[in-house]
Amino acid sequence: MAASLRRICLMRGPGTLPSQGRDRMDLTHYNVKFSGKGLLSTREMVEAIPEINDIANIVYDDEGQNDQGTHEHLRLLSRKMNAILTRPDIDGVVYVQGTNTLEETAYFLNLTVRSDKPLVIVGAQRPFTGLSTDAHLNLVNAVRVAACEEARGKGVVTVTNSEINAARDVTKTSTFQLQTFRSRDLGLLGYADGDRIVFYRAPLRRHTIHSEFDIMAIDALPAVEILYPHTGTNPKLARAAVELGARGLVIAGIGAGALGLYSEELKALAREGVIVARSARVGEGRVLATGNAHEDGMVATDNLNAQKAAVLLALAMTRTRDPKELQRYFDEY
Repeated sequence: MAASLRRICLMRGPGTLPSQGRDRMDLTHYNVKFSGKGLLSTREMVEAIPEINDIANIVYDDEGQNDQGTHEHLRLLSRKMNAILTRPDIDGVVYVQGTNTLEETAYFLNLTVRSDKPLVIVGAQRPFTGLSTDAHLNLVNAVRVAACEEARGKGVVTVTNSEINAARDVTKTSTFQLQTFRSRDLGLLGYADGDRIVFYRAPLRRHTIHSEFDIMAIDALPAVEILYPHTGTNPKLARAAVELGARGLVIAGIGAGALGLYSEELKALAREGVIVARSARVGEGRVLATGNAHEDGMVATDNLNAQKAAVLLALAMTRTRDPKELQRYFDEY
C-alpha cells in the first residue's frame, strides 16, 4: 500500500450497491431470494474495482454486515463509527448501504458522530453486476471524497451520481433513476467530477463535533411514529400509535404542515404529554412555528422531511420533553 495515501475505512450494510443479479440485464431481481447470489463483501467490491487502491489505502471492516433498519441499529452503528473515527490511523469512513433509507442513516450519523473526519454514505440504484451500473463509480467517488481534505468538517455527506449532498438536506426522489438523490430546497454541496472533487458550500446547521448528542450516553431511543394525513384519513390512527408505544409523533402535514383531520386528536394527545412535531408532505419549504397551521404545545420541524424529523425528534427526546426546548433543536439542527 502507498504510504502517502489516506487510510479510509470501508464499511457495508445491506442494499443494492453490493448486490448481484442473475445476469447483467437483471436490474430488478438481484437479491439473494431471486438471484441466489449473496451480497459482495467490501473486499470483493474493491477487488473488482482495483482503481480504488490508487485513491486510498482501504481499511476493511471485518465485522460483517451492519444493519440500519431501526433506530437501535443506527444507535449501534453510530457508536461503532465513533470508535473507528477516533483511531489515529483512520482518516475517514465510507459506508455502503441501501438507498431506501440512506438519508435517515446519514442524518442520524450527522447528529451523533463526534468527528470532523470525512464520513461518506453511498448507495446505488443498480446492482454491482448490472449493465451500466452506477455502483462502481459511486463507490470510487465516495472513496475519493472521503480521502479529500476539503471534505473534512463538512459533516456527513452522501455521494451518488457524481454529486455530493449534505446529510441534513438530501432525500431520495426517484424510485429507479440514477439522479435520485437531491437536496431540493438548498442544492448540492459539490461534485465528484473526473478531474477533481469540488465543493461550493458548507452546511451551517449544527452537526458532528458541534452536536449536543452524545451517542455513548444514549442507551435507547424513544419510539417515534410518522402519520400521513390525506383526504379520508382516519384520525384515530394517532391514538392507536400512542397505544402501541409511540412517545412522539411526526405529522407529514398537508400544505404548510397543517394537521388536517388529525387536528383535534393530536391536540388532545399533546395536552396529555405526547410530543407532536409538524412536518409537511409536500417535499420542499419550511414548516413554521407560527401562523395558521401552528398549534401551541407542538413543534415545527423547519424544512426537515418527516423521516428526518423523526430521527431528530427521537434523539432530542433523550434530552428533554419540553416543547419549547425541542423547538430549539429543530431551529439549530
